[in-house]
Amino acid sequence: MNYCYVTSNNRCVIYHKTFECPISSTPACTDSTFTHNRNWALRERGTLRGNLDGAAYTSLFLLGFLVNAAAMYAFIARQGPRTDTHVYMFNLVIADSALILFLPFRIYDAFFCLKICGLCTFLISLHYINMYASILTTTAISVHCYLAVRFPLQARSWRKKKQAAIFVCLVIWGFLVSISVGFRDNFESRNLWMCYERFPCSALPANSVILIMSLGYLAPLLIIVFCSSQIIFTLFKTDEKTEEMKSTVAIVTANIIVFIVCYTPFHVAILVKYFHSDCLCLHENPDQTYLAVSEWLAATNCCFDAISYYFLLKRFYTQTIQSGGISIMQDSSL
Repeated sequence: MNYCYVTSNNRCVIYHKTFECPISSTPACTDSTFTHNRNWALRERGTLRGNLDGAAYTSLFLLGFLVNAAAMYAFIARQGPRTDTHVYMFNLVIADSALILFLPFRIYDAFFCLKICGLCTFLISLHYINMYASILTTTAISVHCYLAVRFPLQARSWRKKKQAAIFVCLVIWGFLVSISVGFRDNFESRNLWMCYERFPCSALPANSVILIMSLGYLAPLLIIVFCSSQIIFTLFKTDEKTEEMKSTVAIVTANIIVFIVCYTPFHVAILVKYFHSDCLCLHENPDQTYLAVSEWLAATNCCFDAISYYFLLKRFYTQTIQSGGISIMQDSSL
């Protein structure tokens, strides 16, 4: 059953009264405490926190829309043959653009609160599918650049590179969609107290946390760090260190930093919520605020992707980089 809670500014907030706080080993999580915290949260959603969330995601939407629209236009307006590089970049833009285009729902929820229903489950699933599609595509781009630098002659002779890139992108989307089906129960209406938030006392199951941390964060992070470090090491081995080479090293390093800064806090928050879900039942606990801020920070990565990887790939394929006296590749397609 839905109930209407009237906030201090006369906004009617719809919520479910179907949740019983789970029994825990600590006295913090009780029915009366939960009712108090839920009412506190609803007031916050209608006033301070809602306004802050709405302002943060509005600024992200405006900036992300402009950046990704420009990137999309560059791909559509560009003349000439499409390469495997363009396939990866286009897939990255698709993932980031899809995340951006559905942010207005989150903005509306921050200011006014969406009714908790099946739409919320769809929006949450779509948000995380696009976020992890961006992570996995970024990982694929790192491997792509590493192979081009580490094995230049073989990379030039490989056939069907474009078809391989398309296959990799399709596998990424297929894998994430199939995983989201398994995660669907975690974001059903009965498990939500806000459209984009699970109940504070309810942590994700252990198998879900392990899957997210291993395949969604740790594996991509290790691959990106390895490939990027090998790229930098290979470039520094050359006798001639040009300004273009130094710029490439700077871009590669910046991409690692951006990935770590954007995604590490969010995945740390997932672990904190899993190990301290009882504590999150208390609204005074800062962990809930940290989770919300880290999730916004992870979403900001969609503004950096198109810019950083465009310049990175442009460096690789429009400049002649010398590695051990061998010209890696020269491609004027970007």
